[in-house]
Amino acid sequence: MSMADEWLLQLDDNEWPRTTVDHDRTIARAIVTDDDGYFYFARINRDDDFGKAELIETSGGGVESGEDLASAVRRELKEELGADVEVLSKIGVVSDYYNLIHRHNINHYFLCRAVSFGDRHLTRDEIEAFHLSTLRLKYDEALAEYERCSSTALGRLIANREIPVLKRATELLNSIGRKL
Repeated sequence: MSMADEWLLQLDDNEWPRTTVDHDRTIARAIVTDDDGYFYFARINRDDDFGKAELIETSGGGVESGEDLASAVRRELKEELGADVEVLSKIGVVSDYYNLIHRHNINHYFLCRAVSFGDRHLTRDEIEAFHLSTLRLKYDEALAEYERCSSTALGRLIANREIPVLKRATELLNSIGRKL
C-alpha cells in the first residue's frame, strides 16, 4: 500500500480556539486485540490544563529520534500495557490538533495482537499525573466507554479520533477472518 492509498483521517480541534500551532508530534498508537476478541486500552484520570477527566485511549506515545514506527509502537505497548505484541498491519494515520497546547499530532495507528503480558514500565507522569491503568473490553463495551468519556472536551477529542480507528480495525480484523 502506498502512502497515497493509506487510510487517512484529518480532524480539527473544535473544543478550544486555535491561536497558533508551534509543534508537531509524531505518535505511534495501536488497537491491541487478543485471540478472545478483547481490546486493550489505557484508562487515564487527569486533572491538568485540559481539565478534570476520566478517559479511555489507545496506548501509544511519541516516536523517539531514530526509532521506526513499528519499534515505537512495540516499545509503547510494552511500557503502558506490559504487552508483547505481533504487529498485524498498519491501520492508517490520524492528523489531529490539541489547540490548547498548540500541537499538531500525527498519529500512526497499528493493529496488534497481544502475545503475552508482563510488567508495565510507566513514567512518573503516567503513574502520578495520569493514574494510567489497563482496560480490557469487547468492541461494544469500548464504544460505550468512549461515549461515556465524551462528557469532557478532551474526551470528545479523543473519541472523535479513536472511534473511527477502532471501527477501521474491526473491518481489518473481519477481512482476515478474526472473530470479535
